[in-house]
Amino acid sequence: MRTRPTAIATRRMLDKGSEKRGGSSTGRLTGRPNWVRSLVVHSHDPYVDLARSSIAAQAQGSPRPALPADIPPELLSRQAGVFVSVKKKGKLRGCIGTYRPTEPTLAEEIIENAVRAATEDPRFPALRADELPEIEISVDVLSPPEGCTEGDLDPQRYGVIVESGWRRGLLLPSLPSVDTVEEQLRIAKRKAGLGPDEPCQLFRFTVERHTE
Repeated sequence: MRTRPTAIATRRMLDKGSEKRGGSSTGRLTGRPNWVRSLVVHSHDPYVDLARSSIAAQAQGSPRPALPADIPPELLSRQAGVFVSVKKKGKLRGCIGTYRPTEPTLAEEIIENAVRAATEDPRFPALRADELPEIEISVDVLSPPEGCTEGDLDPQRYGVIVESGWRRGLLLPSLPSVDTVEEQLRIAKRKAGLGPDEPCQLFRFTVERHTE
C-alpha cells in the first residue's frame, strides 16, 4: 500500500509553485548541469492525451484507462518532474506538479499529477464531467533544477524555485505578464511565504512544454 508523505517540504507543489502538504526534507534541491531547452509540442500529443484520458476517467467515475499500445518508449523509461495545468475558457482551472520525479515512470508522473490537478487543487472544486469539452490541458516536463544566482535567470527561458528552510515556491517559465526577473522572484517568494527582501536559495530549470 502506498503511503503519502505528510511533511510540508514537498516535491509535489501547487499552481506553479505554491506548496502542498506532502513530502519530506529529502526533497531538497540540488544543482545539476544538464538542461532541456523549453519546447512547445502541439496537437495530438501523447503526453497531453495521457493527461486528458486520466482526467476524463476520474471525472466520469471510470477506472483509469490502460496505457495505449503505441505509447512513446520514453514515457516508460524516463523519470522527471511534471506539472499539469488545466484551463477553462482561458482561465486556470487547476495546476499541480512535482519538481522532481515521485513515480517510477514519466507516464505515471503525468497520470498522477493530471488527476490531482483536476481534483486536488484547493482553490477549485473537482472538475466535473460536463466541463471536459471546455478545458485545455498542458503538460510541462521539468529538467533537474540547478542552483543559480539572480543574474542567471530569464523568466522566458527558465522557471525558478526559491527556498529558505522548509519554505519553497516555484514558478514555471514563459508565463503571461511575467516579463522580468524581479516579477518572477516576487511571485515565487510570495508563494513560498517569503518577504520580497528575505534571503533565499535560488534554483532554475527549463521545461519541455506539451500543449493541445
